[in-house]
Amino acid sequence: MKLESLLLVMPRGLLSRIRLFCFRIFGMKQGRRNRMEGGGRCRRVSQIEIGSFNAFTQGCWLWPENTDHDDIRIRIGNNNYFNRNVMLDACGLIEIGDDNMFGPDIYMTDSNHTFGPGLSPGSQPMQKGRIKIGNRCWIGAKAIILKDVELGDGCVVAAGAVVTRSFPSGSVIAGVPARLLPNKHTSD
Repeated sequence: MKLESLLLVMPRGLLSRIRLFCFRIFGMKQGRRNRMEGGGRCRRVSQIEIGSFNAFTQGCWLWPENTDHDDIRIRIGNNNYFNRNVMLDACGLIEIGDDNMFGPDIYMTDSNHTFGPGLSPGSQPMQKGRIKIGNRCWIGAKAIILKDVELGDGCVVAAGAVVTRSFPSGSVIAGVPARLLPNKHTSD
Protein backbone atom coordinates (compact mmCIF):
# COMPACT_ATOMS: atom_id res chain seq x y z
CA MET A 1 0.00 0.00 0.00
CA LYS A 2 2.85 2.42 0.71
CA LEU A 3 4.27 2.03 -2.79
CA GLU A 4 0.82 2.49 -4.33
CA SER A 5 0.29 5.63 -2.27
CA LEU A 6 3.70 6.97 -3.23
CA LEU A 7 3.25 6.34 -6.95
CA LEU A 8 -0.45 7.05 -7.47
CA VAL A 9 -1.87 9.27 -4.75
CA MET A 10 0.97 11.62 -3.79
CA PRO A 11 1.62 12.97 -7.32
CA ARG A 12 -2.06 13.91 -7.70
CA GLY A 13 -1.97 15.69 -4.34
CA LEU A 14 1.16 17.58 -5.32
CA LEU A 15 -0.32 18.57 -8.69
CA SER A 16 -3.48 19.73 -6.92
CA ARG A 17 -1.45 21.97 -4.59
CA ILE A 18 0.51 23.39 -7.52
CA ARG A 19 -2.68 24.01 -9.51
CA LEU A 20 -4.35 25.81 -6.59
CA PHE A 21 -1.18 27.83 -5.90
CA CYS A 22 -1.15 29.04 -9.53
CA PHE A 23 -4.83 29.95 -9.35
CA ARG A 24 -4.15 31.90 -6.14
CA ILE A 25 -1.35 33.84 -7.87
CA PHE A 26 -3.82 34.86 -10.59
CA GLY A 27 -6.38 36.05 -8.04
CA MET A 28 -8.57 33.12 -6.96
CA LYS A 29 -9.66 33.63 -3.36
CA GLN A 30 -9.18 30.37 -1.45
CA GLY A 31 -9.45 28.99 2.03
CA ARG A 32 -7.32 26.13 3.34
CA ARG A 33 -6.85 22.51 2.36
CA ASN A 34 -8.77 22.38 -0.91
CA ARG A 35 -8.13 19.72 -3.53
CA MET A 36 -8.55 20.19 -7.28
CA GLU A 37 -7.74 17.29 -9.58
CA GLY A 38 -6.92 17.82 -13.25
CA GLY A 39 -8.90 17.36 -16.43
CA GLY A 40 -11.18 20.32 -15.81
CA ARG A 41 -10.66 24.01 -16.39
CA CYS A 42 -10.97 27.32 -14.66
CA ARG A 43 -11.01 30.75 -16.28
CA ARG A 44 -11.21 34.26 -14.91
CA VAL A 45 -10.02 32.85 -11.59
CA SER A 46 -10.16 36.29 -9.92
CA GLN A 47 -13.96 35.92 -10.17
CA ILE A 48 -13.91 32.68 -8.14
CA GLU A 49 -13.94 32.37 -4.35
CA ILE A 50 -13.75 29.00 -2.59
CA GLY A 51 -13.73 28.35 1.14
CA SER A 52 -11.82 25.57 2.89
CA PHE A 53 -11.83 21.76 2.65
CA ASN A 54 -13.45 21.52 -0.79
CA ALA A 55 -12.71 18.61 -3.12
CA PHE A 56 -13.01 18.97 -6.90
CA THR A 57 -12.45 15.62 -8.60
CA GLN A 58 -11.38 14.90 -12.17
CA GLY A 59 -12.87 17.13 -14.87
CA CYS A 60 -14.58 19.89 -12.85
CA TRP A 61 -15.03 23.22 -14.64
CA LEU A 62 -15.36 26.55 -12.83
CA TRP A 63 -16.36 28.75 -15.74
CA PRO A 64 -17.18 32.44 -15.13
CA GLU A 65 -18.20 34.47 -18.18
CA ASN A 66 -15.10 35.43 -20.15
CA THR A 67 -15.47 39.18 -19.61
CA ASP A 68 -13.96 41.66 -17.19
CA HIS A 69 -15.83 41.82 -13.90
CA ASP A 70 -14.73 43.33 -10.59
CA ASP A 71 -16.76 41.01 -8.39
CA ILE A 72 -17.21 37.29 -7.72
CA ARG A 73 -19.22 35.13 -10.13
CA ILE A 74 -18.66 31.76 -8.40
CA ARG A 75 -18.69 31.62 -4.59
CA ILE A 76 -18.28 28.24 -2.87
CA GLY A 77 -18.41 27.73 0.91
CA ASN A 78 -16.62 25.05 2.94
CA ASN A 79 -16.45 21.26 2.93
CA ASN A 80 -18.12 20.59 -0.42
CA TYR A 81 -17.49 17.55 -2.61
CA PHE A 82 -17.72 17.84 -6.40
CA ASN A 83 -17.61 14.52 -8.25
CA ARG A 84 -16.33 14.05 -11.82
CA ASN A 85 -17.25 16.45 -14.61
CA VAL A 86 -19.21 19.03 -12.66
CA MET A 87 -19.57 22.35 -14.52
CA LEU A 88 -20.43 25.69 -12.92
CA ASP A 89 -21.19 28.08 -15.81
CA ALA A 90 -21.57 31.57 -14.31
CA CYS A 91 -22.48 34.80 -16.10
CA GLY A 92 -24.23 36.31 -13.06
CA LEU A 93 -23.59 34.56 -9.73
CA ILE A 94 -23.51 30.94 -8.56
CA GLU A 95 -23.37 30.63 -4.76
CA ILE A 96 -22.91 27.30 -2.98
CA GLY A 97 -23.09 26.94 0.81
CA ASP A 98 -21.34 24.40 3.04
CA ASP A 99 -21.29 20.60 3.36
CA ASN A 100 -22.86 19.78 -0.02
CA MET A 101 -22.30 16.75 -2.23
CA PHE A 102 -22.47 16.91 -6.02
CA GLY A 103 -22.63 13.73 -8.08
CA PRO A 104 -20.89 13.22 -11.44
CA ASP A 105 -21.81 15.05 -14.66
CA ILE A 106 -23.79 17.90 -13.06
CA TYR A 107 -24.32 21.12 -15.01
CA MET A 108 -25.31 24.43 -13.39
CA THR A 109 -25.86 27.62 -15.38
CA ASP A 110 -27.17 30.98 -14.21
CA SER A 111 -27.96 32.30 -17.70
CA ASN A 112 -29.94 31.65 -20.86
CA HIS A 113 -29.33 32.61 -24.46
CA THR A 114 -31.75 35.16 -25.87
CA PHE A 115 -33.70 33.75 -28.80
CA GLY A 116 -36.56 34.58 -31.09
CA PRO A 117 -37.68 34.53 -34.71
CA GLY A 118 -34.84 35.57 -37.00
CA LEU A 119 -32.34 35.86 -34.11
CA SER A 120 -29.13 33.92 -33.84
CA PRO A 121 -28.79 32.83 -30.19
CA GLY A 122 -24.99 33.08 -30.34
CA SER A 123 -25.05 36.74 -31.36
CA GLN A 124 -27.60 37.88 -28.76
CA PRO A 125 -26.90 38.96 -25.16
CA MET A 126 -27.24 36.45 -22.35
CA GLN A 127 -30.12 36.65 -19.87
CA LYS A 128 -28.16 36.62 -16.61
CA GLY A 129 -29.49 35.44 -13.28
CA ARG A 130 -28.19 33.55 -10.30
CA ILE A 131 -28.19 30.17 -8.59
CA LYS A 132 -28.02 29.67 -4.84
CA ILE A 133 -27.50 26.26 -3.24
CA GLY A 134 -27.93 26.14 0.55
CA ASN A 135 -26.07 23.93 3.03
CA ARG A 136 -26.06 20.11 3.32
CA CYS A 137 -27.68 19.52 -0.09
CA TRP A 138 -27.18 16.39 -2.16
CA ILE A 139 -27.32 16.83 -5.92
CA GLY A 140 -27.54 13.54 -7.84
CA ALA A 141 -25.65 12.48 -10.95
CA LYS A 142 -26.43 14.25 -14.24
CA ALA A 143 -28.72 16.82 -12.61
CA ILE A 144 -29.08 20.17 -14.35
CA ILE A 145 -29.76 23.34 -12.37
CA LEU A 146 -30.87 26.35 -14.38
CA LYS A 147 -31.05 30.13 -14.04
CA ASP A 148 -32.72 31.78 -11.02
CA VAL A 149 -32.97 28.62 -8.91
CA GLU A 150 -32.52 28.69 -5.15
CA LEU A 151 -32.37 25.46 -3.15
CA GLY A 152 -32.78 25.76 0.60
CA ASP A 153 -30.73 23.84 3.15
CA GLY A 154 -30.91 20.05 3.11
CA CYS A 155 -32.43 19.64 -0.36
CA VAL A 156 -32.00 16.39 -2.29
CA VAL A 157 -32.04 16.53 -6.10
CA ALA A 158 -32.52 13.14 -7.80
CA ALA A 159 -30.20 11.93 -10.52
CA GLY A 160 -31.12 13.32 -13.93
CA ALA A 161 -33.44 16.02 -12.59
CA VAL A 162 -33.74 19.33 -14.44
CA VAL A 163 -34.30 22.03 -11.82
CA THR A 164 -36.06 25.06 -13.33
CA ARG A 165 -37.49 26.69 -10.19
CA SER A 166 -36.64 27.22 -6.53
CA PHE A 167 -37.46 24.83 -3.67
CA PRO A 168 -37.49 25.39 0.11
CA SER A 169 -35.27 23.72 2.71
CA GLY A 170 -35.68 19.96 3.09
CA SER A 171 -37.21 19.43 -0.35
CA VAL A 172 -36.70 16.17 -2.22
CA ILE A 173 -37.11 16.80 -5.93
CA ALA A 174 -36.96 14.72 -9.10
CA GLY A 175 -38.06 14.72 -12.72
CA VAL A 176 -37.97 16.83 -15.86
CA PRO A 177 -38.83 19.49 -14.93
CA ALA A 178 -38.09 18.77 -11.28
CA ARG A 179 -41.07 18.59 -8.92
CA LEU A 180 -41.45 18.10 -5.19
CA LEU A 181 -41.65 14.51 -3.94
CA PRO A 182 -42.95 13.36 -0.57
CA ASN A 183 -40.09 13.43 1.92
CA LYS A 184 -40.29 10.41 4.23
CA HIS A 185 -37.14 11.47 6.12
CA THR A 186 -38.59 14.54 7.83
CA SER A 187 -40.67 14.53 10.97
CA ASP A 188 -44.09 16.19 10.96
